[in-house]
This record gives sequence, structure tokens and C-alpha cells, in this order.
Amino acid sequence: MDHEPLHRRIAGDIERRIASGEWRPGFRIPTEAELMAEYGCARMTVSRAMSDLSARALVVRRRRAGTVVAHPPVHSSALVAIPDIQSEVEGRGLAYAHRLLGRIVRPALADEGLGERVIELETLHLADDLPFVFERRLISLTAAPEAEAADFTAQPPGGWLLAHMPWTEAEHRISAVGADVETAKHLGLADGAPCLRLERRTWRDGQGVTWAWQTFPGAAYDLVARFSPTKG
Repeated sequence: MDHEPLHRRIAGDIERRIASGEWRPGFRIPTEAELMAEYGCARMTVSRAMSDLSARALVVRRRRAGTVVAHPPVHSSALVAIPDIQSEVEGRGLAYAHRLLGRIVRPALADEGLGERVIELETLHLADDLPFVFERRLISLTAAPEAEAADFTAQPPGGWLLAHMPWTEAEHRISAVGADVETAKHLGLADGAPCLRLERRTWRDGQGVTWAWQTFPGAAYDLVARFSPTKG
């Protein structure tokens, strides 16, 4: 006699559909009400199954959007390079898109180290129409005056910079954070949900070019670097 708890059977059935490719990344999983009807169980049982799958990064639970099959983590060698989000998303066979959420030109603050004026941008990057990363970015108009006329609705800021502004020095800072209210709203997460934040700064010949903060849902991104010990 099979004594497997029902929530594990539900989770196992969903996991098999994901592993077989029947339910691909981005597929919207049936609602809790639909699963309750299918398995003849209580909402708490279905919710426990979804929590198990979410904890193993197999599904992503989003406010208002329901539960979807998670995309495989995008691996980045960001510790040793400046990655392009569009290239990384498309390299995984996913459709890339972005939305420019905000753009202002303002005086630079003294502690920003970006000259006299900056463009401040907010961008949402998407993979297969699902939120992938929320980005805040400053671009120095002293170092990159052409950026003021650039159309960042057509090309994301990071891609534009890689194409137009060669850099000679970069700094990355990686941290685990809880999603603040604005970030959670844009990424479709619960307030305080675990995220990975990459803070990046670049310079050209000692002059600050850009300062960016990119926040990813915790299950969507990881960082990989391969290196050897230095000698001498």
C-alpha cells in the first residue's frame, strides 16, 4: 500500500511533467483551485506541494501571475567579465525583451564619482516575457555625452554601453538581499523575497562611466568563475 503523502505525490507529478519537457520554462501551472479539484484535496495540501517545488527552484510563485515553471539558472562569468544580459538570456534559448521604466537627467552627486551630470535609468529585463532582472543605472554624461541622445527604449543601457563605451577598469560587488517594495513589484515577487544583487561600476582611464544595480530573483541567476592560483 502506498503511504506517500499527497502533497509529495502532487509535487512529484508536476516535477515529472517539468523534467519530461511537457511543461516548459514559463508554462503557467494550474491554479491551486484547479489542482484541488484534480486531486480532491485541501488548499493547504496543494500549497505545501507548491512550496516544496519553489524551494527547489523548479517553479516561481508570482503575485497576480500565478505559478510558472522556472527557467534554468543563467550562469555568468561576471566575476571576470562585464556580461550582457540580452546575450545571456538569448544564449539560453529564451526570448529577450526589456522595458524602460524611468529616465531622468540630473546633476551628479559628489559621492557618485560620475562627473557633473548623469542619466538615471530604471529598466526591467524579461526572459520569455517573464521578469528576469530589475536594473537601476547611472551613466556619466561627462564620460559618455552621446548617451543623452540614445534611445534606451530600443536598446538596453548595458548593451549600448558595451557597444559604445570601452572600459579599462571595473568593480563588481555581489550581495544577497530581500526584495524591496519597488523591486518586488517589478519582479512579481513577495516583499522581502530572496534576491541576488550585482552592483557594477566601470571606469575608462580613471573616469567613471557607469554605476548599476541589477537585482535578480534568487533562483534565476548564479555566478561561476574558473581560475588558477597566481604565481610569484
